[in-house]
Amino acid sequence: MPELPEVEVVRRGLERWVAGRTVATVEVHHPRAVRRHLEGTGHFVAALTGRTLTAAHRRGKYLWLPLAETDGTPAGQALVAHLGMSGQLLVEKPSQPDGTHLRARFTFTDGGRELRFVDQRTFGGLAVEPCAGEEIPARLAHIAIDPLDGSFDTDAFSAALRRRRTEVKRALLDQTLIGGVGNIYADESLWRARLHGARPTDRLTRAQVAELLEGVRDVLTESLAQGGTSFDSLYVDVNGRSGYFSRHLAVYGQADRPCPRCGTPIVRESFMNRSSYSCPRCQPRPRSSPARPRRP
Repeated sequence: MPELPEVEVVRRGLERWVAGRTVATVEVHHPRAVRRHLEGTGHFVAALTGRTLTAAHRRGKYLWLPLAETDGTPAGQALVAHLGMSGQLLVEKPSQPDGTHLRARFTFTDGGRELRFVDQRTFGGLAVEPCAGEEIPARLAHIAIDPLDGSFDTDAFSAALRRRRTEVKRALLDQTLIGGVGNIYADESLWRARLHGARPTDRLTRAQVAELLEGVRDVLTESLAQGGTSFDSLYVDVNGRSGYFSRHLAVYGQADRPCPRCGTPIVRESFMNRSSYSCPRCQPRPRSSPARPRRP
């Protein structure tokens, strides 16, 4: 699933290629693409037609584009998008043939490039939701600010993390605590901080939390500079280009390869129906937490 860097790359592309343009037509090719719009497909189309997409914002892994009337006054609504596991928002020439998994198409009054929502696994979705001006839509308000946001409160995060009685990796994936961090960047950040994902949060020192947060920020920033992490053709920017941070991953997906820091083979363990990767020497597992080897 795309994480903060991948979604931020898409946001930047939407800001460049879509913001300020007025929607001419909307086509919905698959009902699951707008299943989160409870009023139905017809209402979704009507709510966007003739409206201007004024900007592109992100909270965690969600995107939203506030709408304005033709005279420029805020419409009190926003187009909200979640990419799910395979969703793509692509800006393409009208002459570009439709892809197999095209779910929705937006054309614009300037006759230029279209915005297309493509989703192979149909876990992503679009909706038009109430939104006052540039404020965040209510449905996204529970998602925590991400650590690259200037308003992120480091002290409050540290205190909240240490109050939790859970494993540190589970806490990093909790979007109500810290926004935008998923499985890939949690593993990479924990490696940088020399912490095992099973480490209890209430036993972390302030210094360890500070080092962990520094690792999170560093890995997210570096990934953004590389266009995100693309393991296949599904994770791309609005122009269909892949990111290259996968070439710089230290532990995620690196099972049995040497740790870049100490040379010990990276191990893979089962975690919440997914995988966790770590260095057994740099990131020793807490003694009270038994290992859960990956099932073959």
